[in-house]
Amino acid sequence: MRASQRDADTLMAFEPLRYGARHLLATAETQLVHLPENTVQSRWVYQLGVLRDSLGRLDELHGQWLETRDALPATAKPGTADFDDALAEHHAESWSYLDDWATHGKALREINSAALIARSPLAPISVPARVGRIAARQ
Repeated sequence: MRASQRDADTLMAFEPLRYGARHLLATAETQLVHLPENTVQSRWVYQLGVLRDSLGRLDELHGQWLETRDALPATAKPGTADFDDALAEHHAESWSYLDDWATHGKALREINSAALIARSPLAPISVPARVGRIAARQ
């Protein structure tokens, strides 16, 4: 019973993130390509792969749940055994992929932090004020 509740709670917590997750992954992958090599953690590529695979599997499972739900008898509503058992099975199947996001999702934040700190290759090189004034006088 506890595992079933954990599975349901985990899925509910992830739901607001699910719709923007592909954008977060694409952003992190773009940032990772532009980071200086000495700032990249070798595990980040692996973690992004796990997150992408898990998200794909969660999308598949969501589609399967919708099909299962639509195939239930008309009497199967939330609170009935047919509906609740099917939903609990969906939650259980989803849990390990949600756990991947809980475990590896921090890589998105780490990559973003590294990108914010890293010097952009497009950023102008700052010239000290004194050098700028000397050049202006000449």
